[in-house]
Amino acid sequence: MARSSIQLSRKKDVPTVAQSSTETDWVSRFADEVIAESERRAPGKPVVVASGLSPSGPIHLGNLREVMTPHLVADEIRRRGHEVRHLISWDDYDRYRKVPAGIEGIDASWAEHIGKPLTSVPAPAGSSHPNWAEHFKAAMTAALDELGVEYDGISQTEQYTSGVYREQILHAMKHRADIDAILDQYRTKKAPAKKSQKPVDAAELEAAEGSGAAAEDDGSGGAGGYYPYKPYCGQCEKDLTTVTSYDDDTTELAYVCTACGFGETVRLSEFNRGKLVWKVDWPMRWAYEGVIFEPSGVDHSSPGSSFVVGGQIVREVFDGVQPIGPMYAFVGISGMAKMSSSRGGVPTPADALKIMEAPLLRWLYARRKPNQSFKIAFDQEIQRLYDEWDKLAAKVEDGTALPADAAAYSRAVRTAAGELPRTPRPLPYRTLASVVDITAGHDEQTIRILSDLDPANPLASLDEARPRLDRAENWITTQVPADARTVVRSEPDTELLGSLDDQGRESLRLLLEGLDTHWSLDGLTTLVYGVPKVMAGLEPDAKPTPELKVAQRSFFALLYRLLVSRETGPRLPTLLLAVGADRVRKLLGA
Repeated sequence: MARSSIQLSRKKDVPTVAQSSTETDWVSRFADEVIAESERRAPGKPVVVASGLSPSGPIHLGNLREVMTPHLVADEIRRRGHEVRHLISWDDYDRYRKVPAGIEGIDASWAEHIGKPLTSVPAPAGSSHPNWAEHFKAAMTAALDELGVEYDGISQTEQYTSGVYREQILHAMKHRADIDAILDQYRTKKAPAKKSQKPVDAAELEAAEGSGAAAEDDGSGGAGGYYPYKPYCGQCEKDLTTVTSYDDDTTELAYVCTACGFGETVRLSEFNRGKLVWKVDWPMRWAYEGVIFEPSGVDHSSPGSSFVVGGQIVREVFDGVQPIGPMYAFVGISGMAKMSSSRGGVPTPADALKIMEAPLLRWLYARRKPNQSFKIAFDQEIQRLYDEWDKLAAKVEDGTALPADAAAYSRAVRTAAGELPRTPRPLPYRTLASVVDITAGHDEQTIRILSDLDPANPLASLDEARPRLDRAENWITTQVPADARTVVRSEPDTELLGSLDDQGRESLRLLLEGLDTHWSLDGLTTLVYGVPKVMAGLEPDAKPTPELKVAQRSFFALLYRLLVSRETGPRLPTLLLAVGADRVRKLLGA
């Protein structure tokens, strides 16, 4: 087990979030329960929380909730001075179930590997990793490090193939009748399938799994009776095997492979090429590791699912206790349905961290209770999200944030190990996005514009605005379609300028006249909103009326058409700063 490397300096006497709050948040409530339960079950021992991740393909943002929920609870427990272990089981000894869509270089020919352990499947072409599982683990490991998640990683391939679980496997096989009886209480009664003499076709099995028929194989159906253990074939390495007999005294196990026809008899007390079926494997691990807290997704929490059945199996077979296990809801992506790792193109934590800072991504998981679903924005909504985050930061700074909001913020920006890296001068994300959109990332132009935002306190270098600036630039270049990018006109629109009436020309004159005295973000904001007010005979600071709002929208649309040949665009004050005073005068017909 290797502890993840976290590049954070440990701080002494880090206060718990609850200490700074008069209101207990969901993380603190679970921390209370977990500490009390751990002291009841295993006094004096480290508190154990757990997550499980399958590197069967890209590990997406929905899977991240499997990690962030126990991480936040574990981190609160650490802040309170308790020793805690957050186990992440890499389910890399699971079978390769289907060929994921949308992965470059992967086509139907990869179906030949269906049924093999993920660590026995080659990595995608061009990968530097030794196998499929390691390839997809790598991106998640890097993301977890950036997010400040401290954990002990456990490879299930290493656990099974080194014989760590041998006693548990033999115990499960000895009590197979008890396990079968428990599972039978939850099995859906179906008409018996017609027997076929032909070998199982991988594509047929994939189709069955796609329909959910084999998604949670419980080990039933063998001609020799029920066995909760699946050997991987000694010839083709696939788990399309059927156990035909087992002797409790000698531990001799016989199996045949329905894929290649190979068969053999082995001693299970010496055999390390197979694993317990999932509905038995999970509760076995709860008992073996002494897990106190482990959440599960909605799909694992329905009647008859693995979490529900596992609770009975861990108690009656392995003499253990089911963890405190809150159900967590799905995570979506603006406009997308429930995420599935079997679908291509589903955003991963690494994708999110390219367009948002780690504290913001942590905050999204910290501020919602596990049973509340939420969406992660990859579209324009990310700008509103950052505005909300910055307002919260200001409230925390001046002490006006609600206790639960302040707690979520604290969990986002720091862990028990210390502060996460943040942008020294967090300029508005939407402003940064607009600037890099207009300048196409040109550093000299970017710093000129950003310095003009607050002339009294200009940026010394772009590093002051990083990493947020880099995240905004990545968002513009990877998430905004080319036809939606901002392109400033190179020459005035003489036809439009010539068609203006006296009122239109006067509004442009007022704007140009005020440029020099209003050349800052706040100043230009006052100017562009004030021109229609003056045109209506009002003071520049007059409160807007419905009629005035219509006039403002018309004025803004005119400016956009003259500057970028569109009806809309970046916020006008930012756009004017980006274009520059001289070019604004040229394009507006001065």
